[in-house]
Amino acid sequence: MSCFETIQDYAFRSLGYGERLLPRSDFTLCEHFTLIGSGMIWNIYYGVLAVVTGFFLANLLAVAKNSNSSWARKPAEWFIFLFRGSPLFIQFFFAYSLFLNLKSVSSFFDPLSSAWAGALIVLFLNTAAYSAEIFYGALQSIPRGDIEAADAYGLTGWSRFRKVMWPTTMRLAWPAYTNEAIFLFHATTLVFVSGFPAWRQKGDALYYAKYLADKTFNPFVPYPILAFYFILLTLVIIFFFGLINKRLNRHLPQSQRTKVKYKPNLMR
Repeated sequence: MSCFETIQDYAFRSLGYGERLLPRSDFTLCEHFTLIGSGMIWNIYYGVLAVVTGFFLANLLAVAKNSNSSWARKPAEWFIFLFRGSPLFIQFFFAYSLFLNLKSVSSFFDPLSSAWAGALIVLFLNTAAYSAEIFYGALQSIPRGDIEAADAYGLTGWSRFRKVMWPTTMRLAWPAYTNEAIFLFHATTLVFVSGFPAWRQKGDALYYAKYLADKTFNPFVPYPILAFYFILLTLVIIFFFGLINKRLNRHLPQSQRTKVKYKPNLMR
C-alpha cells in the first residue's frame, strides 16, 4: 500500500470515515503519521470548543468573584476552588461515572456518556475555572488611574466595565491566558485514557500513538510523532493568540507592549 492510499484510508479514521480496521502488522512511518494525525482532529475539537466557550464563562466567574455581593462572589470562589483544586484526570473519572448514572435515569442524558459531549463539558468547566482566576487577577491589577479617569468622564456601571475595565483586563491577562489555552490543548490527551471510552476505536492522537506503541513494542516512533504534532499545534496557538495580543496592545508604545511567551506548567 502506498503512502497516498494510506492517507486516503486513515486520514479521517478517528471520525469513522475510511478503513474500519486498524493495521495489525508491518506498520510504516506513513501509517504512524496518518493515524496519529487523524486522532489530532479530536484534540483540536476539544481544545477549540472548550477554549471558546470557557472564555465566556471565565469572564462571568471573574466578575462574580470581584463582586461586592457575597451571593455572586461565594459561588464563583467555590467553583474555581473545586476545579482548580482537583486533578483533571479525577474530574474526567467522576464526570463519566456521574453521566453514566444520569444515563440510567433518562435517555436524554445518553450523549453525556460519550467523549464528544461529556469530556468536552469537563474541559469547558476546568478551563473556565483556571481562566477565571487569571482574569480575576487582571481585574485586581487594573491601574487605579484608569478607574478614576473613567469616573471623571462620567462612565459608570456597564459602560465603565465595557469601555475601560474589560479591555484593560484582557490586555493584562492575555499572555497568561495564552499559556492556559496551550495547556488545555495538551490536556485533551487525557480524555481517552481516563474514563471516557473510544467507541469503535475512534480516539484522539494519544490513543493511536499508544495503539501503535503496543503493537510495535517500540514507543520511540509514535510518541515523538505525537510530540511533533503538538509542537506544531502550540506554534499555531501562539501565532493566533499573538495576533490578538498585538491587537489588544495596539494603542501602547512599542516598549510597553507585552509579548506572548510560552511558559509550560509543570503541574496542573
